[in-house]
Amino acid sequence: MPKPAQSYDKIAFVASAHDEAEAAKKALATRYGEVDPTQADVVVALGGDGLMLQTLHHFRDSGKPIYGMSRGSIGFLMNEFALDGLKERLAAAERTVIHPLAMEAVDAAGKSHRAPAINEVYLFRETYQAAKLRLSIDGKVRLAELICDGILVATPAGSTAYNLSANGPILPLNATLLALTPLSPFRPRRWRGALLPDTARIEIAVLEPDKRPVSAVADHFEVRSVVAVRARMDKTSSMVMLFDPGHNLDERILAEQFGN
Repeated sequence: MPKPAQSYDKIAFVASAHDEAEAAKKALATRYGEVDPTQADVVVALGGDGLMLQTLHHFRDSGKPIYGMSRGSIGFLMNEFALDGLKERLAAAERTVIHPLAMEAVDAAGKSHRAPAINEVYLFRETYQAAKLRLSIDGKVRLAELICDGILVATPAGSTAYNLSANGPILPLNATLLALTPLSPFRPRRWRGALLPDTARIEIAVLEPDKRPVSAVADHFEVRSVVAVRARMDKTSSMVMLFDPGHNLDERILAEQFGN
């Protein structure tokens, strides 16, 4: 028997700080009613992928599904916008559960900073000089010295974002993999990254941190002057996204591989 459609009667709306998104929020709230997000069955995010990431972070581990509609410049994570038929679209939407990376970064003062990342964790040089990094996987040194602008670790959901721009591989959403992608690598000359199991514990040590300072970023959270960064997928944490049938995240990631 087909699974019965989910009913979402209590809807909360959030919008990016742009006129188009704010106008859409007002029109939708007038038509369908609006409740506080803490009381909602579903949260509808109006904007671009940046707003969607912020909303996912805000409602992480709440179990509250997020349905995005594009009212921004980029909308890979968003559904098409329409005023009509919202409740029917929500009832028919397909659920996608994603897990974030957990980043722990230690700065030059010895302070530890922790943050989740839905798309990627990356390191990047702070000055004109290239970074020098040592890369270990599950406690074993794999690259004693990597000279580059930086390096990133991407989830399957984030593999079509910064990772793709850096010529990293696109990962199917259900792949139990992480993409490890260098940013403008200089030495080793032929190293172009690696695919790692999503159980991998990745540790990156910054060599010569005083001479070659490096920042670490987990989505929107940045730590300056780091000396070591650890990243792993946190399967104890999750977020729920809703997509219109036939346009779920699996399909979008697959289509992206063929340039569609």
